[in-house]
Amino acid sequence: MNRLLDCINNKKIGDTPIWFMRQAGRYLPEFMKIRKQNTDFVKLCLNSDLAKEITIQPIKRFDLDAAIIFSDILMIPYGLGQNVSFKKGYGPRLDELQIDILTKVDNKTFTKNLKPVYETIKKVKKEIGKKSLIGFVGAPWTLFLYMVNKQSPKKNFNFNEITKNNALTKKLYKKLEEIICVHIKNQVDAGANIIQIFDSWAGLLPENQLKDYCYEPTKKIVEFVKELNIPVICFPRGIDKNYGDFCSSVKPDCISIDYEVDPNWIKKNIKTSVIQGGLDPKILLKNKEEIEKEVRKYLDIFREQPYIFNLGHGVLPETKPEIIKFVTSLVRKYK
Repeated sequence: MNRLLDCINNKKIGDTPIWFMRQAGRYLPEFMKIRKQNTDFVKLCLNSDLAKEITIQPIKRFDLDAAIIFSDILMIPYGLGQNVSFKKGYGPRLDELQIDILTKVDNKTFTKNLKPVYETIKKVKKEIGKKSLIGFVGAPWTLFLYMVNKQSPKKNFNFNEITKNNALTKKLYKKLEEIICVHIKNQVDAGANIIQIFDSWAGLLPENQLKDYCYEPTKKIVEFVKELNIPVICFPRGIDKNYGDFCSSVKPDCISIDYEVDPNWIKKNIKTSVIQGGLDPKILLKNKEEIEKEVRKYLDIFREQPYIFNLGHGVLPETKPEIIKFVTSLVRKYK
């Protein structure tokens, strides 16, 4: 039985599927052992044997309903030739954007550059049986933001500054919409049977710019995924009550919600998409009594509709593995 696909495709209620964003990562000692020996994060993502092992680690530990491929949304700019590196305590750093060179990178070259990612998916698929395998991409806006800003926009974001070069914006968006679809198709061909689109910085967009920079570009990609007969999950993080407009415009099969939006509001206002996630990752740093209370809150709110248990963002590095096991057990036993 595939709980996740059953929930998304057949709108099945009860027997809630569970997986975690960033479930393969820094909170697992077995991951940290590999990471310590492989300090270059991009090279690690491109090592198909190690990336396969990392992807499967949480499945072995917790028997979750889906594996999500160990990779990064910034593999797309890397595949296009914009150098990407990760500095501890700083985050990603990208080299200067050379738009005229980047837009000339053809699909064949891009695919060759990311071949190890697709090999990882093939290897994982052979080992996880009937469980879902989630491939993913960054949404055009979030990738655009990283590529132009060359780092995380946490401290220095200015929408007008980022988008001031109208010609560059249009050119880069067009290329991203095309190459994101190439990356999705390659992942599906390799064995991914669900795609999640991460728009991690959607919440930075001014409300009057959401349609042009978030909804419309993402809608094109969602429609492409649906043509492949693959379900698509969207995570436009931080858009608050614009989740309703997003769903009515983009029409994803499933909408992943962040921890800043009221789940009761989501229940009342979103009827067309399966709901995923919502729990604040920081809750998992509290005691078991508080954790159970919050987990049950989400399960209770969404008990009469299709719901996938997940967090409202990724698992924090400080999270204890036994807490992930505890939460998984709570969800499994919930009636």
